Amino acid sequence: MATTADHLRSTLDGRWREVRERVRAELSGAPDFAPHYTPDLDEARAKALAQLRVLASNGYAAAGFAKDHGGTGDAGAAVTSIEMLAMSDLSLMVKAGVQWGLFGGAIENLGTARHHEAYVKRLVDLDLLGCFAMTETGHGSDVQALETTATYDPETAEFVVHSPTPSSRKDYIGGAAQHATTAAVFAQLITGGESRGVHCFVVPIRDEEGNDLPGVHTSDCGYKGGLPGVDNGRITFDQVRIPRENLLNKYADVEPDGTYTSPIDNANRRFFTMVGTLVRGRVTVGGSAGAAARVALSIATRYALQRRQFNAPQAEDEVLLMDYLVHQRRLFPLIARSYALQFAQNELVATMHEIQSRDDADPQEQRELEGRAAGLKVANTWHATRAIQEAREACGGAGYMAENRLTALKADTDVFTTFEGDNHVLTQLVAKELLTSYADEVRGMSPVEWMRFAATTVSDVVKKRTAAQQIIQTILDTRQDNEEDGSLFNRGTQLTMFEDREQYLLSTAARRLQGAQKREENPFDAFNFVQDHVLHAAQAHIDRIVLEAFVAGIDECEDDEARDLLSDVCDLYALSVIEEDKAWFMEHRQLSVERSKAVQRGINERCRSLRPHAQTLIEGLGVPEALLGSAMLDGPGTDTVRKTQIFR
Repeated sequence: MATTADHLRSTLDGRWREVRERVRAELSGAPDFAPHYTPDLDEARAKALAQLRVLASNGYAAAGFAKDHGGTGDAGAAVTSIEMLAMSDLSLMVKAGVQWGLFGGAIENLGTARHHEAYVKRLVDLDLLGCFAMTETGHGSDVQALETTATYDPETAEFVVHSPTPSSRKDYIGGAAQHATTAAVFAQLITGGESRGVHCFVVPIRDEEGNDLPGVHTSDCGYKGGLPGVDNGRITFDQVRIPRENLLNKYADVEPDGTYTSPIDNANRRFFTMVGTLVRGRVTVGGSAGAAARVALSIATRYALQRRQFNAPQAEDEVLLMDYLVHQRRLFPLIARSYALQFAQNELVATMHEIQSRDDADPQEQRELEGRAAGLKVANTWHATRAIQEAREACGGAGYMAENRLTALKADTDVFTTFEGDNHVLTQLVAKELLTSYADEVRGMSPVEWMRFAATTVSDVVKKRTAAQQIIQTILDTRQDNEEDGSLFNRGTQLTMFEDREQYLLSTAARRLQGAQKREENPFDAFNFVQDHVLHAAQAHIDRIVLEAFVAGIDECEDDEARDLLSDVCDLYALSVIEEDKAWFMEHRQLSVERSKAVQRGINERCRSLRPHAQTLIEGLGVPEALLGSAMLDGPGTDTVRKTQIFR
C-alpha cells in the first residue's frame, strides 16, 4: 500500500516518473554508481568514462535522439535521465551532458543528414567522444563576439579554423583535456572576405592514440574547485583545415564557390535560432542542480533526525536537532523551495518536450521556452548553492568530512551558477524578454541598443500562466482577504502578492527606461542606472511562475493527506519568498508592520506543523538511500570496508 511519502514522490516526479524510478533502480543497484569521493584526477576521470560506457551499453542515450537517427525521440526522458545522474555523481552527469546533450545535440540539431549518418550512432555508442567548444578565454556569455575564425578557401573547398588572439583560446571545455577526439567548434564564419557570424563546425582534434592533430594544441585545466571526473581543457587552432562538409549546415551553408546561403535572412535571428535549439543543456543544468540540492537536504534532515545536542530541562535525553525551531527554519524553507522548483522544472521539461517534438515549432513559443529555461536555471543553481551550504553547516563538523558527501556536492555544483550562462546575465535576459514582449528586434541587441528599443516600444506584459491557469484564476476570483494572520495562508492572497510585485516592478522599470530616453541621457548610463531594478523584476517573475507551478503540482496529487501536506509546504515557500523581499512589500504598502510580523509568525507556525512530517517530506524528494553516500547516516557498527570503497 502506497504511503504518503510515495504519493509525494510520485507527484513530484511528474510526467516522467517512470523514467525517474527506472534510473533510481539502476543507480541504486549497481556498485559502480555508488556516490564516491575521488579527488585524484586520473582516477576520477577514468571512473567517469567507465561509468559513461556502462550507461551507453544500457542504451541510456537513446531518448535524446530522433527515431530517424536510431533514438526514441523522447526529449523529456533524456533531460530527466541525465538530471537523475546528479544524485549519483555530478562529474558523470556533466560528462553525459557534454557527450550526448551538448556535442550530440549540436550534431543533431545544427547538422543535416550527412552529419547524422556520419556521427550520431558513433557518439551515442561512445565510439566517437566529443566536446563542445564554445566558450573562449575572452568571451563566455557573449557568444556572438567569439574570436575563433573559420575562413572558407574555395580553392580547396575547406574551412581554415584559427585562433587569432590569446583570448580566442577555447577554455574550460569538458572533454578537451583528455578524452574527446572531435569538437563541435563555434567560430566566426568568413567567406569572400565577409564575416557571416558565429556558426558551428565539426573539427577533429586528436588521433586514435590521443595525440593532438596537426595545428591543434590542447592543454589541461588541471584541478578545479570540483568535478574531478570531468577532463576540462583548452584548445587553440593554428590554421587547421577541415572539409567544407564539416559545417553544421541546417541553418546556413557555403557553396563550393564560397557563396553563403541561409533560409534565415536576419543574422541575429539566425544566430539565436541556432543557439535556441541547444536550450536542452540549460534545462539540464538547472534540473541537475535541483537534484543535488535535494540530496544535500535529505542528508542534513536525516542527520537532524538522529543527532542530539543539549538536554532539555528535566529531561533525560538530549534534544534532537530537528526539534529546535532554529534548525527547522534552516532546513524546512529550503525543502519547500526544492519542492516548488521541481514542480516548475517539470513544467519546463514538458514544454521543452512538446516544442522539440514538433517539426514546426512556433518561434514565439521557442523564445518563451528560452526565457523560462534561463530563469529556472538561475533559480535552481542559486538554490543549490545556498541549500548545500546550509545543509553542510547544519551538520556541524560532520558535514565538513568528505565521507559525508556535502563538501563534494558543494564543490561540484558551485560552477553551475556559471554553466550555460552567468546567472546575472541570464536574469537580465529574462527581464529583457519580458519588457519587450519577446520582440524579434531585441535578439542580439547590446544593453544600450535594447534600452533604446524598450524605452520606445514596451507594452503591457501579458502574463504567461503555467499549467494551472484555470485553477489559479478560480483561486484569485474567490479569495477572501483581510488583515488577519490567517490571510497570509490564503493561496489567493499569496498569488496576488506575487503577481502585483512582478507587474509593479516591470511597469516601473519600463517607465524609468522611457524617462531616461526622454531626458536623452547617455544610453549606457541610463541602462546601467536601472539594471538593479531590471534584475529585481526578473526575479519577481521567476518567483511567480514557480509558485504557480507549485499550485498546479498540488492539484495533480491524488492522495488527500499528501495534498494537504503539499499545501502546507507551499505556504512555507510563499511566505519565505515574501520574507526575503519583505522590505519591498513594506515600502510599497503591501505589508503593514503588523502583517510583516505575521509573516515571520506564519513561517514559524508552518515549520512547527511540518516537524512531525520531516522524514516523509525528504522521502518525497525521491533520493534513494543507496545514493545518499553519507557515512554519518549509517550509525554505529557499520561495515567500514564498504565505507572505504565509497569514500576512497
